[in-house]
Amino acid sequence: MNNKYSFAITILLFGLLTTNAGCGTGSAEAEPEEPEAVDELQDCGDLQEAEQVEVEVEIGKEGEEMDELRDSLTEMQYKVTQEDGTEPPFENKYWDHKEEGIYVDIVSGEPLFSSMDKFDSGTGWPSYTRPIYEDSIIEKKDLSFGVERTEVRSKEADSHLGHLFEDGPEPTGLRYCINSAALDFIPKEDLEEKGYGKYLELFDE
Repeated sequence: MNNKYSFAITILLFGLLTTNAGCGTGSAEAEPEEPEAVDELQDCGDLQEAEQVEVEVEIGKEGEEMDELRDSLTEMQYKVTQEDGTEPPFENKYWDHKEEGIYVDIVSGEPLFSSMDKFDSGTGWPSYTRPIYEDSIIEKKDLSFGVERTEVRSKEADSHLGHLFEDGPEPTGLRYCINSAALDFIPKEDLEEKGYGKYLELFDE
């Protein structure tokens, strides 16, 4: 389940549980209800029903958005960005790509990396010394496979991108090892036409 939706649903379920406790439904030894408490219990029941409907709406919304993503992405793009998968090395679109331009999130179109910061790491995946904007990348600890690594995700779409290593070249010493399937490439000559005109300045250096 996508992190941003699972978090919202967790909050809603927590609210539902705490509401139940407040309405006195959580204990088998509760005191008999006074007549004047009937209206209050009815209000609690209405609130519980409303919260349940809201949970169902959130789940339904998530399902619709996931279906839309499945339709718009390839199987590999979906596996990588939504299921934290990894594509095969040397058998992906951008590992040896050298054209000038920028690489954007395949889901949201958010600008992530520039060809000016791309280098051949010998790993079979596209690698960069830095993102265009540091705050466009979210770093998370990854303990999968029994090894501690740093996962990188896009901030806007929460897409899994790849991992960050501290064995890159100067000037940063960093290697952003990214899945091609998480990226779309916008050539330098198409930046203006596709709404990324301000990034032309990256190539004036």
